[in-house]
Amino acid sequence: MEQLKKRPLFNPNGDIQVQKRKMIGGNTTNLNDFNNMKYTWVSGWYRQAMNNFWIPEEINLSQDVKDYPKLLPAERTAYDKILSFLVFLDSIQTANLPNIGEYVTANEVNLCLSIQTFQECVHSQSYSYMLDTICSPVERNDILYQWKTDEHLLRRNTFIGDCCNEFQENKDPFTLLRVMMANFILEGIYFYSGFMFFYNLSRNGKMPGSAQEIRYINRDENTHLWLFRNIITELQKENPGLFTAENIAVLRGMMEEGVRQEIAWGHYVIGDEVPGLNRSMITDYIRYLGNLRWTSLGYAPLYLGYENEPDSMGWVSQYADANMVKTDFFEARSTAYAKSTALVDDL
Repeated sequence: MEQLKKRPLFNPNGDIQVQKRKMIGGNTTNLNDFNNMKYTWVSGWYRQAMNNFWIPEEINLSQDVKDYPKLLPAERTAYDKILSFLVFLDSIQTANLPNIGEYVTANEVNLCLSIQTFQECVHSQSYSYMLDTICSPVERNDILYQWKTDEHLLRRNTFIGDCCNEFQENKDPFTLLRVMMANFILEGIYFYSGFMFFYNLSRNGKMPGSAQEIRYINRDENTHLWLFRNIITELQKENPGLFTAENIAVLRGMMEEGVRQEIAWGHYVIGDEVPGLNRSMITDYIRYLGNLRWTSLGYAPLYLGYENEPDSMGWVSQYADANMVKTDFFEARSTAYAKSTALVDDL
């Protein structure tokens, strides 16, 4: 298959006409011109992402320091393993996004990828801040590297990591599309057992600062999800040959595998031992998310009977919505920030 060419950094012979701009395989000058965008949705995305700026240390974790030693054994185990999983994935994202950007030839979209890369760094910093605050240095290192010794964690990381590594070796357009789908799955499926766990702790009166950190991260991830959804739908229009029935089946299989793994992970790390959550709730919610993500790309639902948010999980959306939580309990400041409105997770 034809290999993509890495975009040159300096290209005086690049196209300056907006109508010639392409998501991949174009001839870009790399000039960041905010007044001439082919993909006009970038303008709103860029401003939203910039308005979402936050600093992990602004969130008070003093109550979490008191709560962490008192967590039930199942809650403590889940807290540690989920943090290990999240910090690894955001670290992979930080390293992988620039690799994707080298083959995206729409300069305005590369601006978005650069912002996302920065935000993934902030997320990793946030997880480190949480661990540094509530754990001893020895406990912190044990949690950070659980993914190397826990076979469930390693298997989960391998699914996404292998897609990223494959693109290191094979630069054809469909492999790039598969990496983009992996990002879409990561942002829209893979984080959500973890997110619901932290929100569940908070609604049970535990670890409120950790839930607040996750709320900010969740808000960022919604913008990342929206970004990759739009990149993929633009490719559907510009490169329809990439979306053959056979290729769509591969992408569908990736989404189904992502859903299967997220459900299995939730059952393993949360199960029926954490008050307020159980295996059935996890299964119903992740299948609903699988439908939501897949149908946002223009395809039919994957799981019949899971088209609507489960009644038992409505609280997840409420805890994740930065506009519905009016104040941070410890700082008396707007969660959404006065300058920002939350991007609705409608994917």
